Amino acid sequence: MLIFRNLLYWLVLCISMPPYSIIGLLLLPAPRRFRQRVIASWALVLMWALEHLVGLKYKVIGRENIPDTPSIISSKHQSGWETLALQSIFPHQVFVAKRELLWIPFFGWGLAAACAIMIDRRNRMQANRQLIEQGEQRIRDGFWITIFPEGTRTAPGKRGKYKLGGARLARDIGVPLVPVALNSGEFWPRNSFFKYPGEITVVIGKPVMAADAGGPEAMMRQVEEWIEARQAEISGVGPCASPEDRARRLARLAG
Repeated sequence: MLIFRNLLYWLVLCISMPPYSIIGLLLLPAPRRFRQRVIASWALVLMWALEHLVGLKYKVIGRENIPDTPSIISSKHQSGWETLALQSIFPHQVFVAKRELLWIPFFGWGLAAACAIMIDRRNRMQANRQLIEQGEQRIRDGFWITIFPEGTRTAPGKRGKYKLGGARLARDIGVPLVPVALNSGEFWPRNSFFKYPGEITVVIGKPVMAADAGGPEAMMRQVEEWIEARQAEISGVGPCASPEDRARRLARLAG
C-alpha cells in the first residue's frame, strides 16, 4: 500500500511539473507577483497529493506569531516538504537557492519564473551582494523571503552550521526574522522515494528584530537556540526519527 500511495504521488508530480514550468516561462513578461502566485499553486497541488494520496498531513503551532508585513522566514530544513508547505503557511514568498538549480529542466525554469533569489555560493562576497540587492527588491515587491540558514538539508537529530545571511539581510532592510522548527525529515527522508503517512509538526516562533537582538550574530544565535530547542520537543515521533530522538521522546513520556 505504501508503494502504491507513493507511486500515485510521483505520478501527480511528474504529470504536473512540465506544464507548470512551461506556463512559468510563458509568464516571464508578466508582473512578478502574478508569476509567483501561479507557480506557487503547484505547491498546493503537491500538498493535496501528499495529504490525500500518501496520508502525510501537518499541524502548525504559533500561527499568531506571523507578522502582518513581509518578513524573512528562517526555517529548519530536513526535506523537500517544507519547500512546498511553507508556501501554504506563509504569505507569498520567494526562496533563496543556489544558482546551479536553474539548470535543472522544468524545476529550474519554475524557480526562475517564481522570482527566487539565486546566488553563487562559490563566491561568498558576490553571494552576499546578490542576497542584499535582490532581497531588498523582493521585499519592496511585497514578497516574503524564505531562507534555510543551515544551507542544506540536515537529517533528523542533526544540527548544521547556521549561517548569518538571513540575519544580515533582516538587519540591512529592517524586517523581522521569523524562526520555524519542523520535523518533516521523520516522514520524508532526504533523497528518499518514499514519503510516509503521519502528521508533521511546524512551530513558528515570535519575530526577532536585529535592533532588539543586538546585531546579526546575536540575532542568529537567538534564532538557532529557539529552533533547536523546539526541535528537541517535536522530534522522535515519525517512522524515520533518529534513535536518539526517539529515546529522548520515550524518556519524556515515561517521566
